[in-house]
Amino acid sequence: MPVTIYDIAKTASVGVGTVSRVLNNHPNVSPKTRERVLKVAHELNYQPHAFAQGLARKKTNTIAAIIPFFTNYFFLEVLQGIQDKILTLGYDIMLYGLNENDPEQFESYLLRATQKGRADGVMLFSLRLPEFFAQKYKHINQPMILVDCAHQDFDSITVDNRAGAYAATKHFIDLGHEKIGMINANPISPPAQQRFEGYKAALTENGLSFNQNFYKSSKIMKYDGFSREAGYVSMMEVLDLPKDERPTAIFVSSDVQAMGVLSAMRDHNLQAPDDIAIVGFDDIELAQHIGLTTVSQPMYEMGVLSVGRMLDRLANRNGAVTHTSFTPKLIIRETCGQLKTKLAAVDE
Repeated sequence: MPVTIYDIAKTASVGVGTVSRVLNNHPNVSPKTRERVLKVAHELNYQPHAFAQGLARKKTNTIAAIIPFFTNYFFLEVLQGIQDKILTLGYDIMLYGLNENDPEQFESYLLRATQKGRADGVMLFSLRLPEFFAQKYKHINQPMILVDCAHQDFDSITVDNRAGAYAATKHFIDLGHEKIGMINANPISPPAQQRFEGYKAALTENGLSFNQNFYKSSKIMKYDGFSREAGYVSMMEVLDLPKDERPTAIFVSSDVQAMGVLSAMRDHNLQAPDDIAIVGFDDIELAQHIGLTTVSQPMYEMGVLSVGRMLDRLANRNGAVTHTSFTPKLIIRETCGQLKTKLAAVDE
């Protein structure tokens, strides 16, 4: 059983009220008694519960997080950053996992998370904040941090998806590809929209035309199309094209989809980059193990920063709104073909 203030009071031969005053640094305690109580607390290895401490200060020491998909690799790595940071600060995190087939659940969770006494602040991940709720929420004295989404009235932490997609597509162009395709997630997702914009801009600005046959967006709703299954299905559609009408390189809007893409290629006895070059997006842990060239975004760091930004906002609720945008980096591995090109040049 965990040690309580009653155990400390009994061992130190003082009242429970005295223990409470000592632990809350109340001035009306003699130095001698304070020293005795703190010594006993240390010897008993007393660990105060963050929620109980918070109630005494009219705080919950809890942060609510509303997340679309718990099992998505992106969110798993962001949550790891949050978890590691939040544990060092004595806070708890309350997770709300959305059912993607129940749009009304989002508003319900927002209302629950903002109920007085439930959480000190709310983090919202990869979801559009409804404008009617944004206007209402501005009048609530509770911080909200947006991660992988943005609104002009609230602090946000995002990645420049458009720039990352542009860099991936431009890399193919620099390698000499002219028939460049894209396998996207569901276009209803803001990151999917932004990555498509970056892909198309790179083509246009470098004198290449957009070929509708080379572009596939997911029709699978699960995880907004950011799934291995969605990548597999889309790639099978690409491979239905005659061989000489297929793209020679494909930018895939997530690493998880890219795994499905590579699986579809294997089922057709094709390899990357020999038959079709592939670049993903995210740089999840598995990407390096399969040699996937990808656009890396700092998922763990975004989680850590979101907690720091929340604490800043809790301390200064009327401060200026801040927006942080990370620029992703292209990580060169085997599937784009550049490493093989370099080796060939050396051999020559």
